[in-house]
Amino acid sequence: MSGPVTTLVDTTLRAVPHGRRRALLTVLLSAGASGAAVALMGTSAWLLSRAAEHPPILYLMVAITAVRTFGISRAVLRYVERLVGHDLALGMQSALRLRVYDVLSRTILLGRSRGDLLVRIVDDVRAVMDAVVRVLVPFTAAGVVAVATTVLVGLASPVDGAVLGLSAILAGGLVPWIAQRASARADTALAPLRGELADAVTGLHRTAPDLVAYGVQDRALARIEAINTRLTAAEERAARVRGLSGALQVAALAVAVVGALLIGSRAVVDGRLPGVMLAVLVLTPLALHEVLEPLAEAAQTWTRVRSALGRVGDVLAFPATGEELGPVRSAGGPAIDVRGLTVGWPGGEPVVRGLDLQVRAGERVALVGRSGLGKTTVAATVMGLLPPLAGEVEVHGTVGYLAQDAHVFDTSVAENVLIGRKDASREEIVAALHRAGLALAPDHLVGEHGGRLSGGEARRLAAARLFVGAADVVILDEPTEHLDEETAEDLLADLWTATDGAAVLVITHDPVVRDACDRVVDLAAYALMARWGNEAGLRIPVGVFLEQFPVMDQ
Repeated sequence: MSGPVTTLVDTTLRAVPHGRRRALLTVLLSAGASGAAVALMGTSAWLLSRAAEHPPILYLMVAITAVRTFGISRAVLRYVERLVGHDLALGMQSALRLRVYDVLSRTILLGRSRGDLLVRIVDDVRAVMDAVVRVLVPFTAAGVVAVATTVLVGLASPVDGAVLGLSAILAGGLVPWIAQRASARADTALAPLRGELADAVTGLHRTAPDLVAYGVQDRALARIEAINTRLTAAEERAARVRGLSGALQVAALAVAVVGALLIGSRAVVDGRLPGVMLAVLVLTPLALHEVLEPLAEAAQTWTRVRSALGRVGDVLAFPATGEELGPVRSAGGPAIDVRGLTVGWPGGEPVVRGLDLQVRAGERVALVGRSGLGKTTVAATVMGLLPPLAGEVEVHGTVGYLAQDAHVFDTSVAENVLIGRKDASREEIVAALHRAGLALAPDHLVGEHGGRLSGGEARRLAAARLFVGAADVVILDEPTEHLDEETAEDLLADLWTATDGAAVLVITHDPVVRDACDRVVDLAAYALMARWGNEAGLRIPVGVFLEQFPVMDQ
């Protein structure tokens, strides 16, 4: 077993009330049910053989009662085991999902694939159930029953016991190991491929109109089909291995049955074994191998569980937002102070290096540069959504953010505005809508993805979220994007009025917006320095670059 995944399962198990004791009870119930099935077969074989000799009925009463007992207890114990085991597994799934949600509630998900993340928090979390129900319980219970059955058969016939033990090792140990190794690559790839497929389908759904408009929908569909083909191939390989392992287990069963028949027959002829015991020795392996049969699939399931829970572990390791990642927030007038800032996405190269930026109360500063230079990355770092790779960030005041593509939820206008401040009163919501210039009733339903709103109304709704929070440090990310000239001009006028006196940082490509700002900072030189530093491992003083590329503070 893999250490981190085993630790995750154990931690989740302990998060459930009396989790370990309930897991032990589940194993004991499963072993009892499987043991009753094996005992039922052996007792029935003895009863039929003995009854063929026509003894007095009283000689058979104990066996008859035992058959009834084992038959009833097998069903009852299996039912209770499924009840207790699945209750425990569902409790573990809930505990793990709550833990994941708690981490996500304190994590910035910018730049993460939505479809893949959805698969992780739904399907991959569900794998913790399989770790208990389809791996832990079958292997542990089968091991207990196999040892007990081998010992009891060995008491009647040591050689038969040795043969049965050998076949149990083959069917319950070697075959599952082979199955796991043979399908390891396919089983490990299943969870990531499902995540990749979900991400591709989610992206296709979100961008379908644009893809059709540009005539490239076939390319997107071909990508999804290629991923699905790889997923199907992995599933088929795992299925073929399951079929082969089933054949190997039948072969192991044949070894046990034929061996018991040959050895037992010789023992009966030699007088070393009562004749009624031959059927017991021959038929008992049939029941035991029914217990061992699921183990090959359980071994493959463990590989899939390990892959899925490893992905859940990656989610749990997401860095949480907080003061340790965000800017230094201090009292005083609204302001942003950035000194020697280097930014980049976690795990990637820096995209901006050595940035110095100051925004004071009542000042509007435009952050410009071509797409991909790192403007949004700088804004995310200033807001505390990303940890700075180097340098210092100080924010004086409450930060408000108008995102470039702010999501509009399928609910009322008021509920969408409350995202800006969850405790806002209805009067404050109406006031924020008025400041944003949005003439819609708070109870107006906006539709899925804001389908009942125009582009300008959607941007004004996002602005109302900003206004209801009463922020005195404001970051605007492409505030006029996708708007016609008249709508953009009206929205800008409302934004400038509403943010009067605030420290405003504006990310923009729009020359109208840029010209309305007090100062302009171009990221070209800082991004160039980051690129040179990444390629050569250099740390060049900012002043040297600014002397060569005087593009700052125009």
